[in-house]
Amino acid sequence: MYKDIFRWMIAIISQPQRAWKSLARKEEKGDEFLSRFIYPLIGLLTLVAFLGVLFTRKEFDVELALKSSIKTLVSAFGGFYLASYLLNEVWYSLFKREKNMKLCQQFVGYSSSLMFAISMVLMLIPEFFFLRIFVLYTFYIVWEGAVPYMQIEEKNKVKFSAIATALIVLLPEIIGITLFMLMPGLRF
Repeated sequence: MYKDIFRWMIAIISQPQRAWKSLARKEEKGDEFLSRFIYPLIGLLTLVAFLGVLFTRKEFDVELALKSSIKTLVSAFGGFYLASYLLNEVWYSLFKREKNMKLCQQFVGYSSSLMFAISMVLMLIPEFFFLRIFVLYTFYIVWEGAVPYMQIEEKNKVKFSAIATALIVLLPEIIGITLFMLMPGLRF
């Protein structure tokens, strides 16, 4: 299962145009996408957050590792579901399309691949903080998926890409910052 996840992540990051065309032809039943891609990926991200704190700090602090993994889990899940929901609403109101939550979840999940990969690397090797700039590449990933996967018209491609990228990139960060501010027990 993780082999397929990494294969799709690498394909989306390295060759988004070809990957989106393949994903558009891929049939997924029910919640298969969630159980075979998003949930394991967020679980792995949470595990990496836990291990990253344990092995990158001078002191061995399990409490700190648990706080980090909780913050990561809530930010990733909350960001994914909130971005999917808001994209679905924008999809309906702004682009006059029929609501399709499954499609929006899949698009947000696959488009978040780069962010998940960068987060994992930064949790294990925090000295590579400069990799955060590559999150901007998410715009290109969304841009390439707008037409073949979401069936957006060319005239709306820029607007859709900007809105979707903002939702995908900013919502997990906003949730993480909010957790940090509201819950002093999660500060580390």
